[in-house]
Amino acid sequence: MTQKDQLQLGKTLWDIADNLRGAMNADDFRDYMLSFLFLRYLSYNYEESVKKELGSDFPVLAEDDERTALGVWYEENAEDISEFEKQMRRKVHYVIKPEHLWSNITELARRQDVDLLQTLEEGFKYIENESFESAFQGLFSEINLNSEKLGRTATERNKKLCTIIQKISEGIADFSADSDTLGDAYEYLIGQFAAGSGKKAGEFYTPQQISTILSEIVTLDSQDPTSGKKKKLDKVLDFACGSGSLLLNVRTRITEEGGSIGKIFGQEKNITTYNLARMNMLLHGMKDTEFEIYHGDTLLNQWDLLNEMNPSKKMEFDAIVANPPFSLRWEPNDTMADDFRFKSYGLAPKSAADFSFLLHGFHFLGKEGTMAIILPHGVLFRGGAEERIRTKLLKDNHIDTVIGLPSNLFYSTGIPVCILVLKKCKKQDDVLFINASDHFEKGKRQNSLTEDNIESIVETYKYRNEIERYSRRVSIEEIEKNGYNLNISRYVSTAEDEIQIDLKEVNVKLVEINKTIETATAEHNTFLRELGLPLI
Repeated sequence: MTQKDQLQLGKTLWDIADNLRGAMNADDFRDYMLSFLFLRYLSYNYEESVKKELGSDFPVLAEDDERTALGVWYEENAEDISEFEKQMRRKVHYVIKPEHLWSNITELARRQDVDLLQTLEEGFKYIENESFESAFQGLFSEINLNSEKLGRTATERNKKLCTIIQKISEGIADFSADSDTLGDAYEYLIGQFAAGSGKKAGEFYTPQQISTILSEIVTLDSQDPTSGKKKKLDKVLDFACGSGSLLLNVRTRITEEGGSIGKIFGQEKNITTYNLARMNMLLHGMKDTEFEIYHGDTLLNQWDLLNEMNPSKKMEFDAIVANPPFSLRWEPNDTMADDFRFKSYGLAPKSAADFSFLLHGFHFLGKEGTMAIILPHGVLFRGGAEERIRTKLLKDNHIDTVIGLPSNLFYSTGIPVCILVLKKCKKQDDVLFINASDHFEKGKRQNSLTEDNIESIVETYKYRNEIERYSRRVSIEEIEKNGYNLNISRYVSTAEDEIQIDLKEVNVKLVEINKTIETATAEHNTFLRELGLPLI
């Protein structure tokens, strides 16, 4: 299937969502829509695996048969079900009962069956709790099928669900069910819902264009970016992963060049978004052994995996990407000053946790790794505790590149943001500044970056090019003279140089012009006299 077809599927599903949600909040309807899309993917993947497993024993039903083929097999082979499901758990890593398959759910929706709502509830609970160990635990916990937003009575809710599922089924029927197609449709829908969520979108979505820049940067060789992409990243982390799109973008960038990723790690505080991230990973064809998403507070470091005090056993990552909440107020407790993440650099102020997020990620960055984090411009120049942290990072030669982006790129805020690139073992002793604030495509509600804009940023980073009014390598000595202020415009101004005016030269030209005017006027008056007309 072409990229055009994949995009068309996303648009088709979005049109369905836009038409069906009515007065329902976009965030609420998003969870229903994406959960049903996920169930469709799980069901298709499972049924295809079942066909291979059963081979010639897989029942072939008549077109008008309303039952599922797997349901018929269960009826005819009751004594073999237990062993069959054990085998499927080993091969596919999960089990879906025949009555919970998307094909059966859509049939119930088509018939407007009164049991649809109850069947869905039972199906979601089974997938969460019994399908396979803990891989899907709590996955649908935020989907309230009994919400009055779907209808005041159970009958109304059942009818609404029947309509939604039937429309999704019809809309998706002509498209492939492979993971690339559904995964891209899922990403498209997340982006569209983000556009309608305003400030809430910042909780779960990083625009693809910015995501691409971060992904391109961290997949390049950290010591010699000009040599191209790394062949393998063992471990990749996003400690504020939202819906997981940034992590998946890193995976795409390295695999499309023939490279590979050992395992993806993400952390997310919001339970709904945490579930979206897990669905997103699976919808993109990732096995549950290839990723680990943790639900918890990054600033409190609640993930046991990252709480190893022994330096020799500390978890380290080859690439770290993040788009944490901008200038979040936080309340560090009395023990935070001795926290191993902050001890060397100090605590960020209560008014803005930006450097807390940065230092959290930087602590777990491997010696040969690269970290790229999106932050508000304030981290570049604010004083106090932030100045002390920034100064030490610069003196330790860990800040590699500062990239200024245009304003109004995010759904959640119109402010311009920056990307900080950090490394623990950095070769260069200068800092590269890229001022891309004026390079964008203006939109009605939102600005965007073109492919050329993105390529310019990545290529400039890759080769550390110096381009007038765009990029410059700045020595630590010069930064020190500026009080370790990293305000981009101090080093790369986009303003055009004022044209120098030579007043003497201008005066000479004016005199010459006046002489020309006098000569032309005298000549013109000669003609007027001959014609007997008034002179000028």
